[in-house]
Amino acid sequence: MWDTLLKKYVNDQGRVNYVAWKDEQSVLQNWLANIATLQVDDLAGAEEQLALWINLYNAFTVATILEKYPIKSVLPKILGIPNWLSFLSFFQRQIYVYGGRNYSLADIENKILREKLQEPRIHFAIVCASIGCPNLRAGAYYPEKVRGQLEDDARRFINNPEKVKYDAANNILYCSKIFKWYRQDFLKVAPSLPEYIRSYLNTDLPLMPSTPVKYLYYDWNLNGQ
Repeated sequence: MWDTLLKKYVNDQGRVNYVAWKDEQSVLQNWLANIATLQVDDLAGAEEQLALWINLYNAFTVATILEKYPIKSVLPKILGIPNWLSFLSFFQRQIYVYGGRNYSLADIENKILREKLQEPRIHFAIVCASIGCPNLRAGAYYPEKVRGQLEDDARRFINNPEKVKYDAANNILYCSKIFKWYRQDFLKVAPSLPEYIRSYLNTDLPLMPSTPVKYLYYDWNLNGQ
């Protein structure tokens, strides 16, 4: 069901048609309600767990946006000032049920995907409904394909000039703040951020461990069509 909904409402650029999906939000809500009683222990392998929790993170996020839609951002503003309390509540509320337990988006991301499964490429797959996030995949993650899907996601993200770009004249690597916030995750599998990024680039750039890194503006506006 999740795969069907994504293919119907997400375009090739990862943008979501929230307007149309809003009219059919009960389908997603019913699906999430039906799987809420499934047991996590039934999943034996890391691939099964990766696919499940990435799908759930994205599905829970979309379901919450649809409940609140129309909104402009997960980081709302009051008189032009970011409402960080509302922002934190979006990620910290333990309102999502799976296997008879309640989770927050932060629980899924930090305690399961990062701490337990130790897969840095999830940062190119889980989407918090913002333009600054990775593009939402127009299809579900599947256990038998999830590693390859994550590899494709990493390559797509890193070769997107809105997320990563190199200033050759000044030898500065500009990249998404995702690399700043989750720097330690990437350094578990690479000696430096420039080297991690270089390993996914389609073009060979003179990136060295000592290449200066600066971070791009993160756009919290909604990833709608």
